[in-house]
Amino acid sequence: MRKLSMDELGRKTVEQFKAADKTPLVLVLDNVRSMHNVGSVFRTADGFLLQGIVLCGYTPVPPHRDIQKTALGATETVEWQYFPTTTEAVTALQEAGYTVMAIEQAEQSIMLDAFTPEAGKPLALVFGNEVSGVDGEVMKMVSGCIEIPQSGVKHSLNISVSTGIVVWDIFVKLKKEKAL
Repeated sequence: MRKLSMDELGRKTVEQFKAADKTPLVLVLDNVRSMHNVGSVFRTADGFLLQGIVLCGYTPVPPHRDIQKTALGATETVEWQYFPTTTEAVTALQEAGYTVMAIEQAEQSIMLDAFTPEAGKPLALVFGNEVSGVDGEVMKMVSGCIEIPQSGVKHSLNISVSTGIVVWDIFVKLKKEKAL
């Protein structure tokens, strides 16, 4: 077995990325503190060709070297916008036709493996603060809540890990839906 070379990976240029059909998924960061987590989310969004990222509240915004450290250039490809509050962002996304779901442990949450995105409807996912999770006011606004099943002691994952797990799962489900 041999690793693929950079040329064999078929990577898009920035222009090709911007022109490509995007996965109908937007990630909303609700007061995420860590610049490294923000950079990691940008890199995940690039990797799965997502429509974009919405940064809210005190979530740091590009350009910043600590975001770039983990984003590895993804802030140049992934569209992003900033809202002073997550409630404003959720309202704007809902008005634009998105189904907005929180990624959180909550009453009546849907386990990720049981969640099926609605066909043909864009989806926005709210990921919360590293300590306090998704804001309570935002939880009152969303259409539902998706939870990552966990069996360990902590029942807590870093936001960059959570984002990767959830985006991969939804990406695969949307890809299968598109193939049908």
